[in-house]
Amino acid sequence: MISLFLAKLARNWLGVFGAAIILAAIAIAVFAPLVAPMSMTAIDLHARLSPPSWVVGGSPKHLLGTDNIGRDILSRLIYGSRISLAVGTAAALLGAVLGSLMGLLAGYFGGRVDTVISWCVDVQLAFPFTLLAIFLLGTFGGGFTAVVFVLALATWVNYARVVRSQVLTVKVQDYVTAARSVGVGTTRTLLRYILPNATAPIIVVASFSTAQAILTQAALSFLGVGIDASIPSWGAMLNDGRDYLQSAWWIATFPGLAIALTVLGVNLFGDWLRDTLDPRSLR
Repeated sequence: MISLFLAKLARNWLGVFGAAIILAAIAIAVFAPLVAPMSMTAIDLHARLSPPSWVVGGSPKHLLGTDNIGRDILSRLIYGSRISLAVGTAAALLGAVLGSLMGLLAGYFGGRVDTVISWCVDVQLAFPFTLLAIFLLGTFGGGFTAVVFVLALATWVNYARVVRSQVLTVKVQDYVTAARSVGVGTTRTLLRYILPNATAPIIVVASFSTAQAILTQAALSFLGVGIDASIPSWGAMLNDGRDYLQSAWWIATFPGLAIALTVLGVNLFGDWLRDTLDPRSLR
């Protein structure tokens, strides 16, 4: 099964490129203490606003330059990958659990249950989520757990809609009807006979939800809410560099490139997953 999966991936260079970016980002995050040239909090005021090493005035000690208080940009980028990947993955998983459950209930039971859940989905999609996230984090405080929970609220609706549509199709199949006729309980029917048929769409949605969560977390950090500012994250680094866009462009440029490249990798791999796992795909 795994060999077949890898063989299909090898035939799509965009999928391979996306997977390579994801694996590289994970490796950098896991081995950050070994890869980073120095501590993420080390301050060198004498090297404050030092440009990248290939620019006039740069130093080989700081390959990507330093920020406004002399911290090494490359080291903070490497450690910042941990926050971005951890938050994005955790939010996508939590959103998958919540959204899949809501989609199962809405599609299987229908009636008032479907009406209430569908109404919640419509309200969620109509409301400016960034404003809601700022309000929640500003009211109840930030931190890793709070940011993951808030981002899960942004992604669960995607899972709910996809799973609901799958359940509406699967629940009328003969094998589901036969299982119910012989007394198989609701929970077992949902988990054993219906949910497995929605696994492929859930995986595809999870890939795009991870990219969405990474972008949203960066935006929240840029706005100064969410993760503690003392912990390096790509969004916080963007925030640090916005006042130095003309005099020290590297402070904001490299975190922005890191975000863009990571999201690109996740999206490319997600596109390949969609085409591979969705039997209705024309490609």
